[in-house]
Amino acid sequence: MVFNIILVLVSSYLIGSIPVGWIIVKVFKGDDVREHGSGRVGGTNVMRAAGLLAGLLTAAADAGKGVLAGLIAASLVPDSIWIKVIAVILAVVGQIFSVFLIEKVGSRLVFRGGAGGSTTLGGAIALVPGSWTVILPPILLVYLGIGYASVTTISIAFFSLVYFGYQAAAGLGPWEFVFYGVATLLIVLYALRPNLKRLAEGTERAVGLRALFEKKLKQS
Repeated sequence: MVFNIILVLVSSYLIGSIPVGWIIVKVFKGDDVREHGSGRVGGTNVMRAAGLLAGLLTAAADAGKGVLAGLIAASLVPDSIWIKVIAVILAVVGQIFSVFLIEKVGSRLVFRGGAGGSTTLGGAIALVPGSWTVILPPILLVYLGIGYASVTTISIAFFSLVYFGYQAAAGLGPWEFVFYGVATLLIVLYALRPNLKRLAEGTERAVGLRALFEKKLKQS
């Protein structure tokens, strides 16, 4: 049992660490996605570097990491909710701080990756397969309406927390899943510190309808 737990936790982090966006941009464009835009390897920056299809493929694959981590946990340690919850959290951690994208900055080793949004959604799906039908619509509204990728990423963890909190309060789901929402929200907020600073300064890059609106304003 102990071996299975270790295997689940290590494999979850490693699965999350797979730099799908980096691979896709290399295949599509031959470029290093870290040299474009935000420098992250998530779907939004991949879209900037290699187009819509590349970005969508990256987002889907990154979500799949969370789903896969949950499936492995359920298969190898089927009687533990906590192991499943921790496994999907570790997939999110791996997506943000990838062991495969370590860089040396001065005297420090820096773990690069994405912002964790898609993997957070995938983790929620792993915990409750139908959760995406409730969580995804408001996320899309945030993306299209508010128009910042960073806020959209935060909203994924936030709406996951709201969903799991409601389920637990209504007696429809375990409280352990609420921990997943809290943990991923804190992790994503930590990862997006530079973006939050730019939001406060009014210099954050816009996406969606906001980006189109701002573009038209500049052209007029």
